[in-house]
Order: sequence, then C-alpha cells, then structure tokens
Amino acid sequence: MQEFQLQKSKVAEPLDFTHRKRRLKALKEAVLFTYRDEIREALWKDFRKPVAEVDLSEVYAITSEIDHALRHLKRWMSDKYVRTPLAFFGSSSHIRYEPKGLCLIISPWNFPVNLALGPLVSAVAAGNRVILKPSELTPHSSAVVRKIVEAIFPPEEVAVVEGGVETSTELLDLPFHHIFFTGSPQVGKIVMKAAAKHLSSVTLELGGKSPVIIDETADLKAAAKRLAWGKWMNAGQICIAPDYIFVHHTQKEQFLTELRKVVEEFYNKNPTESVSFCSMVNEKHAERVYGYLEEAVEKGAKIQFGGGKEGKRIEPTVITNVPLGSAIMKEEIFGPVLPVLPYREKEDVIRYIHHGEKPLALYIFSKNEGNINYFLTNTRAGGSCINNADMHFLQPYLPFGGDNYSGLGKAHGHWGFLAFSNERAVYRQNIPSVLEKLMPPYTSGKNKVIEAIVKWL
Repeated sequence: MQEFQLQKSKVAEPLDFTHRKRRLKALKEAVLFTYRDEIREALWKDFRKPVAEVDLSEVYAITSEIDHALRHLKRWMSDKYVRTPLAFFGSSSHIRYEPKGLCLIISPWNFPVNLALGPLVSAVAAGNRVILKPSELTPHSSAVVRKIVEAIFPPEEVAVVEGGVETSTELLDLPFHHIFFTGSPQVGKIVMKAAAKHLSSVTLELGGKSPVIIDETADLKAAAKRLAWGKWMNAGQICIAPDYIFVHHTQKEQFLTELRKVVEEFYNKNPTESVSFCSMVNEKHAERVYGYLEEAVEKGAKIQFGGGKEGKRIEPTVITNVPLGSAIMKEEIFGPVLPVLPYREKEDVIRYIHHGEKPLALYIFSKNEGNINYFLTNTRAGGSCINNADMHFLQPYLPFGGDNYSGLGKAHGHWGFLAFSNERAVYRQNIPSVLEKLMPPYTSGKNKVIEAIVKWL
C-alpha cells in the first residue's frame, strides 16, 4: 500500500471538460465493445449470471449513465449564478463546482461491474482522482474492472486496488476527500466511523428490507410479472429487491396463482437448471438465505412454491403464514425467498413498516390514487415505484439513494456529479455596497437604517 500514501499538502490540477469527456467516452467504448464479452464471461464464472441480465443490469446501467453525463456535463460544470437581494446591491454571486479531490470507491459483489464503474462515472465527471476497491467475492469481475480501468486511466487519475477486508481497512485509514461505499448498513457504520477520523465526506448506498404493497385495486397479472423480475433477477441479490409483500386479503390467493404462473414462464419447472436464473454468489450466502427459510418453516411458515436448493442455487421461493418474529422478517433477505403477507387495513401495513428502519425502496401496486397517496404520505423510503419495482434505479433523472439506515447521500446523474463535487460559494463585490455605510462607529442614524433593513429587506 506504500504507493497509495496520500499527500495532504499536494493539490492536483483540476481536469477540464475536454479531458473528462474524453475519459468517459473511452470508458463507454471499453464497456460496450472492447470488454463486453469478457464482462459477460466473468459474471458467468462468478455466479452464472445470464447474458441478458449482464447486458441490462451491468452494461446498460453504466453506458446509460455515461451518455447522460456526456449530454449534461457542460451545464453541470458551468457556474450557477444566483439572485442578489436588494440589501446586497452592487454585488453578484455564483456557485462554482469543483472536484472534491481524491476519492475512494468501495464497491460490492452483487453487481460487481455496474456498482464499481457507475460511481466512477460520477467521480470522473466531477473531475476527481479515484482509488477503486472492487469486491474480493467476485474475483473474475474484479479482474475485468481492473483491466478496463488500467486500459483507460493513468494510475495517478484512477487506480484499482484489489484485496479483502484487510485492504479495505488499510484504505479507510487514508485521508480521502470523499468516500463512496455500497454495501450493508453494518459495514456502512464502519466506513462512516473511519471517514470521521479525517472528516471525509461520504456517500453510503446501503440496503434494508424493501416492502411491497398490493392493494385491492391492483392489476395482479402485471404486478406478478414485474415483481417476479424485480425479485428474482440476480437471484434476489439486489439492494432494492422486493423483500416482502403485503397484499390485500381479497387478492392474496389470486396473486399467488399469478406469481406461480410467471415463475414457471420465466424459469420453467426446474429453475435451478434454467440458464435464465442466476445463482448465489457463494455457498456461505446460499446457506444464510436457506437458513432463514428453514427457520421460518420450523416456526410455521408455509412454502407456496420453490424451496429447493442445489449447491449455490436456491429456487425462486414464496412463503406465507410467516411469523413476524422470524429472522426472515427481521434481516434483509438478499436472496430468492419472498414472504407474502395478507392485510385488511392500510393502517396495519403502515404500522409494520414503521416498526423497522427506513427502507431503501418501497413499492406500491394500485389503481387507486387515494391509496397511492396514502401509502406515499405515511411512509418514508429512499425511493419508490408505483406499479413497478426496481426501475427507478435506471432512471437517470431521478436521485438514487437511501435515508438514514438505508443510506446517506444520493447518486446517479446530476446527483452523482454533486456527490463528488464541492459547491463553492463565490461572492463578488462589483461596486461599493450600501452596507459599507453602516460600518462602525454605530450611530443612532445607522442603527435606524439597520432596523429598517432588518424589518423590510
């Protein structure tokens, strides 16, 4: 780690618009064309990720982020002039967007290319230097990320550091100007504590238990299809995956029927053999999720379908009659098991959601605007979809991030640029200010003028 010791006294020359644009274009070319097959192969080796899911959730997620940044970067970088109150007549003010400096990006294993290079797009767009630490749990994907970065960026601009927990700990001891971390709330607390030693700013993209609400007016066929894709893409290893579903008691049986049909349509009758279904990242995570399922069943939960396990592959599984005190209702599942709970009164749903931490996402399926507004108004979440799931992640004109336990700060698009930028206030005095007439000594006349300014301006 000696080569990455930081010099606090040295300030790097800012990277101009042309330089940033050139780097972003080269990154898009690398992901979309040069290394696309290697990305697909690496993700298959790491956890049998289908090519279609790689292209949508890894490649497109990055290239669309780059396209959005290139389309708007000049405007984002431009000084933003603000209004001048009458009391400050003779001055002008603007906001200057400058890079924060040297940034650390620690990326997770569940989307090892997307969640490594996606934040890098924002950091580069904002003109920063970056050290990128990919996950050690997906070694093939991390190797491709390193290969891509080293082909485009000189090490003094972006460097990839591979390694395990010890490497992350060593990096967190260094005085970065900003740290962008994606992972669990538990590790997020460690990152925030480490950042506090150097007063580094942080963006924390965490997780939690993202609920779904299906009311009595919902289109059940559409809900089943969209939720099945949102839940079982990447085998449920998504921070915004539907974690549990509240469905109106009058809709429960029909919804379960529709969901079963969709799962068979997507993955056939033996999903563990389907090339369209991903596996868990490793045996440890598979055992963790399967342990949640077994404990819930022991306590009285009923498996509606699925429940099988072969090595790292767990079938898409739906359970009902789930005891609220079971681990599967307390811990983020991060796997292909989905609890479904009936409800009668809206207030019961709200009370249960408020019982836990604020979720990263909350999904509502309804045709009733009154119900939609009720659930939005009476809950808090990092983001929400109405009549869909997960899709807000890919909408570049929306901020993405959590709230409190599910995250700190926002990312993607302009919000990603702002996360890696310092909004520097610049005040310019153009002609003598009337306020200068009020400098000491303070006379009764000046006090009267100050009183008028306080009261009227």
